Amino acid sequence: MANPVRILLAEDNPADVYLIEEALREHEVDFKLDVAQDGEQALAVLADGIAKFDVVLLDLNMPKRGGSEVLEKLRGKSTPVVILTSSDSPTDRMQAMELGATHYIRKPTGLDDFLAIGAVIKDIVRK
Repeated sequence: MANPVRILLAEDNPADVYLIEEALREHEVDFKLDVAQDGEQALAVLADGIAKFDVVLLDLNMPKRGGSEVLEKLRGKSTPVVILTSSDSPTDRMQAMELGATHYIRKPTGLDDFLAIGAVIKDIVRK
């Protein structure tokens, strides 16, 4: 039996955390989720070692330290980083990709579209 996918989710909205968990379950992803509720927590968790995660899901708009600052610290690491944000700004998208984000996903407003994020994550961790 394969090990669960280890995911760091940096997200300050509990409802979005719940929806991500549901999206992963919906797509039958066996996962272990660590949640950082702000940018400082995310950096503290990552200081213990990015290598222990298979993928990082990162919101750009978080308290204490923003997602862009966290992403900058991850630059050059091999772990995929998926930006999952409400921002539809082309500038945010371009900056995230320049800082090494693997994917940029705008948080959907509908439940079915949100659940589809599980398929994206499943595809990323298969590679």
